[in-house]
Amino acid sequence: MRVIRTDEWLLQDYENPIKICKKLKKYFHDETISESDILNHLAKFGMYKQPYSNGKDEIKNLQKKKVWQYVYKEAKKLQTIWNGPSISVFILPVEIRNKRIAKEQNGKSGLAFSDKLFLFIGDHLDKNEIKALLTHEYNHICRLHYYQKNAEEFTLLDTIILEGLAENAVREYCGEDNLASWTTYYSEDQLEDMYQKIIKPNESLSTFERKHNEILYGMKFYPKMAGYCVGFYLVKNYMINNRCKIKDTLPINSSQFIEL
Repeated sequence: MRVIRTDEWLLQDYENPIKICKKLKKYFHDETISESDILNHLAKFGMYKQPYSNGKDEIKNLQKKKVWQYVYKEAKKLQTIWNGPSISVFILPVEIRNKRIAKEQNGKSGLAFSDKLFLFIGDHLDKNEIKALLTHEYNHICRLHYYQKNAEEFTLLDTIILEGLAENAVREYCGEDNLASWTTYYSEDQLEDMYQKIIKPNESLSTFERKHNEILYGMKFYPKMAGYCVGFYLVKNYMINNRCKIKDTLPINSSQFIEL
């Protein structure tokens, strides 16, 4: 498990995020990918593209809080609890000007790959919030590690279960107080109705189909964060009914979560 000292990169090249992404190239194992490709992709999930006037001060504040050391310690704990893979972790500044990230995610975001994850944060976060974000993202990696299905073959059902597992991992490991705000958007009756009317008829949608993300995030006429919320509901009910922990659920087929 490695937490890359991106604070050193940022203090040197914060004003030029392309230079930061040039340092990331070797971690993507794709010779055709460019620094601009990496920046554009990471920016979709929360990385800053334009520097802030006080950006380096934020990095120094995160250093004072020993965030890089803290993330390493917590990542090692999670790896032990879930017997998960060793990965590289990158901590980078969040794009706080993104209204969705600022409002719905309290100015934090993350992105997981099979062998690495990114945490996009600011110095306004306390350590519990950082721990919750790390837990959510590393759970994604463990699910992909244990669930015997190629990510390119994922359906809407696979995706909502992936997100439901990750946020229930936060519930189990970090406590209810650290759950994302979207977990409280709807009642159980509303969630059951959303499953029956929205998810069930579309559960086989490929991740490459536009409607997949529209349902997942609640775009257009779908309820806000519909897929995330129903996924959390389904996994939580499964865990309660089967008296199991997140570690037990990592290899389970997505269809088992809807059998009840």
